[in-house]
Amino acid sequence: MDNLYINATTTSPEVNFRFDQNLLSLSGESYPENAAAFYTPVIEKLRAYLASCANTVVTVNVTLTYFNSSSTKILFSIFDALDRAASAGNSVLVNWYRDKEDETILEFGEELQTDFSAIKFTDCPVSI
Repeated sequence: MDNLYINATTTSPEVNFRFDQNLLSLSGESYPENAAAFYTPVIEKLRAYLASCANTVVTVNVTLTYFNSSSTKILFSIFDALDRAASAGNSVLVNWYRDKEDETILEFGEELQTDFSAIKFTDCPVSI
């Protein structure tokens, strides 16, 4: 499967899915005008990749400094796909990078941990 790379813009994050290395990264800000249009092909490629995984360790690095409510819904879809893959026998490791002062991003990460318990989360507070 081909890797997926999308450059960041002022309103959408960088997507760097290196499927050949089992390394998936999202970084930047996410408030595209049409979140569904931006993320649908991303989720489709992610699901196809995850369907091909068997006993695979998948590392996911998330460094989102801001996301709006429509992006939040999409993030739940991404994490649902990751959680299903983890429940199917893969090991999904999420590194949740956030500004150590940002309580909103911290709380969202904690909510994801609660909702998607098959994924191993690591909270990574940093100075951004």
